[in-house]
Amino acid sequence: MLGPWDALEPPPRRVLVAGTTGVGKTTAAGRIGRALGVPHTEIDGLFHGPDWGPRASFEDDVERYTAGPAWVTEWQYSQVRALLTERADTLVWLDLPVPIAMWRLVRRTVRRRVGRTELWNGNVEPSMWTIFTNRDHIIRWGIRTRRKMRAMVPALEHAAPHLRIVRLQSQTEIDAFVERLRPPGTAE
Repeated sequence: MLGPWDALEPPPRRVLVAGTTGVGKTTAAGRIGRALGVPHTEIDGLFHGPDWGPRASFEDDVERYTAGPAWVTEWQYSQVRALLTERADTLVWLDLPVPIAMWRLVRRTVRRRVGRTELWNGNVEPSMWTIFTNRDHIIRWGIRTRRKMRAMVPALEHAAPHLRIVRLQSQTEIDAFVERLRPPGTAE
């Protein structure tokens, strides 16, 4: 497993960003895409249809998107994880401490709810009260799955030997990694 300062030759072209809910996968994926000059598509936008239902075209959309020569997306959704893993050349694992990940998740959820931020296909965060009534409320989901990646990602070293795995354990490491991806003389 690589760290933030290890060389990546050749430069990544098909990148997955893994991590627990709320850790900052989408933000990091967007930054990585800009640094590399490759498109980033938020996989949640491909998955979620109106009223939070899954889109029927999800798997086909992921198939088409990842058929391209260069892309960045998040490593989510069990039904497409194998395809994503097969097609990627690099997986960036955001393995931040649980308290930081949970703080980011709560802060993001509250900010989106208070601002009624439209997410994907007209969806907005549900009432904060649903944390008590919905087992799958994003915060409860985050608590329940907070250590999931610590079993899944290391197993890829053997299951997907073609995949370079970069483990980042702090915001400082994320920032340093993204900066190293930039061509000399460019800024974010």
